[in-house]
Amino acid sequence: MSKQVGRVDTLFLHETGDDFLVVVRRDGERVLRGRLVLKQTDAGPRPGKFRLTRGSTEDPRDPDQFVEIARRASRIRISEQTSKRRRNELREMLDGYQLEALVVRTCRYCASDGRYSPITAETAIATDREHICPDCAKRELERELDLSASGRLTGAAQDRLEDLLLETQDLDRVTNLLAGGLDPDLTKFDTVSATTDEVDPVETAALDLHPELQRRTEDRFETLLPVQSLAVDNGLFEERDQLVVSATATGKTLVGELAGVDRALKGEGKLLFLVPLVALANQKHEDFEERYGDVLDVTIRVGASRINDDGNRFDPSADVVVGTYEGIDHALRTGKELGDIGAVVIDEIHTLKEEDRGHRLDGLISRLKYYCEERSKERSGYDGAQYVYLSATVGNPESLAERLRATLIEFEERPVPIERHVTFADGREKPDIINKLVRREFDSESSKGYRGQTIVFTNSRRRCHQISRKLEYDAAPYHAGLDYGQRKRVERQFGNQDLAAVVTTAALAAGVDFPASQVLFDSLAMGIEWLSVQEFEQMLGRAGRPDYHDKGAVYLLVEPDCSYHNSMEMTEDEVAFTLLKGDMEDVATRYDETAAAEETLANVVVAGKHAKRLNDRMVGDVPTKHAVGKLLQWEFIDGFAPTPLGDAVCRHFLSPSDAFRILDCIRSGTAPHDLVAEMELQDAF
Repeated sequence: MSKQVGRVDTLFLHETGDDFLVVVRRDGERVLRGRLVLKQTDAGPRPGKFRLTRGSTEDPRDPDQFVEIARRASRIRISEQTSKRRRNELREMLDGYQLEALVVRTCRYCASDGRYSPITAETAIATDREHICPDCAKRELERELDLSASGRLTGAAQDRLEDLLLETQDLDRVTNLLAGGLDPDLTKFDTVSATTDEVDPVETAALDLHPELQRRTEDRFETLLPVQSLAVDNGLFEERDQLVVSATATGKTLVGELAGVDRALKGEGKLLFLVPLVALANQKHEDFEERYGDVLDVTIRVGASRINDDGNRFDPSADVVVGTYEGIDHALRTGKELGDIGAVVIDEIHTLKEEDRGHRLDGLISRLKYYCEERSKERSGYDGAQYVYLSATVGNPESLAERLRATLIEFEERPVPIERHVTFADGREKPDIINKLVRREFDSESSKGYRGQTIVFTNSRRRCHQISRKLEYDAAPYHAGLDYGQRKRVERQFGNQDLAAVVTTAALAAGVDFPASQVLFDSLAMGIEWLSVQEFEQMLGRAGRPDYHDKGAVYLLVEPDCSYHNSMEMTEDEVAFTLLKGDMEDVATRYDETAAAEETLANVVVAGKHAKRLNDRMVGDVPTKHAVGKLLQWEFIDGFAPTPLGDAVCRHFLSPSDAFRILDCIRSGTAPHDLVAEMELQDAF
């Protein structure tokens, strides 16, 4: 026995019913495990039976061998979980051999499994009115994850929960998160602090604007906000093109507004204010009409005009034209006269990176510049347009400004802090959690006297209606499927604080003006695509407005092991932490064969033999030679002029594949409604 045991670092004793577990450790490893039974003698408690255990077998030994092991031990430890009476028995027995022992707090799970794991106040994890070691707590958490989720959480999500476990030292609090718990100390991932850059504010009285605009601006503000001041200091009123990159609600929209309205009032050309969405165009049109309608003619041109070109509310001679990208691009592609353009403001310029729409915005900018250049050649006294590009989310502002040939105005201030939270729930639990969060937020009031209101982002119009119906407080769905009147009613109700929440798809992400204090992500997908970091930042930036709120709150409701389509490679819990930790993507337009052909065809329609010049100055690199070859092969162009087929393809924004599908259906005698149905199904899949 003595040869087998040798030196002993620790002898550990733990009560297990009528006997004691014995664990012998040397150099951090367990070398023996056994069972000890005490007996009462005239001298007091003494070893009565001693058995070594190996798996399920037991090897009886002479009780004196336990005494020999105890004498070899550098330290003897008794588990705190051992009852006071039994601890006293052990101490009395050890005293009989002049051996000392300390009572230590240990992990019961480890002790029950024959392991010695001392725990301290710094390492103990509370669970079910007792404390266990971190390793056992992690194993219990993993078991809970397997029970609560349809599959194991991915590494990032599990790491997050394990970090919380060690931080809080409370297993029950952490596992409560898996059931949709809303403990704010645990759900909080981080706080994006409010920041202020030191910028000397420009006084509005010092501006040299048209008298009418000067008066109105001074009535609204005494000084400009920092990003506006930076733009003025860097040549805004010297007709310099500018790329303005600044967080939501920092006032960047006014930069373009001041430049464009000033030129329009001075007779130096109209303002084109371009946005990606019809809902946003409607709102901007209403804003301009209300603010300047008594001194300027304001009109709107949206994408619907591509299909029904009946001049719907569009007056090309107006002083201010608010339009969607496609609406103005259609006017260029069909040869509409836009008159003298003094300023072009392009909101949400980061749309350049979108796979489906980025190349069209890139082409539109180039075609607008060509239009203005040709106009200036024809009209003496007209010097072309100034371009102001706006975005809250650009990962590569310097290089984008260079490609756009614009002065970069970058302002990194965030007006109010934003707390970002993560909690786990399946799709059925999410509406209940959303209801609690909306209710809690609407019941609060900021120091500025506004109730907390919520924007809920989800991934389908149907889900918008489902969630809004389940909320206790007044809420409304808001998406592109609603008509203009319905959307305006929701906007008005939210602005009057009659609604606690709106539930929306991507329609709000691009900046429709809802002063919300809280943003909830019911889904981290839009349709069947995961959000990009840029889209995510754009959406969460809607939380917290400096004139309304003291802070913003963002909650990601994450369904473990969930994806919304079999084409999605990641799961929602993976995506959540990728978005929270990710860097903003670069804004760059990429051209495949289809995109290159579409934009080259549009440039040929607008500029004829000068199309290459338009291609060469676009943000993305367009393979012009290859694109021209394809257009000739497809008979969309003849030389540098569009064929009737090419002209029709261009004016209706058709991809080559759509054009060929339509031609095949026409040649086979397919009825028009069947053709439309087939194209819709093709897009759906």
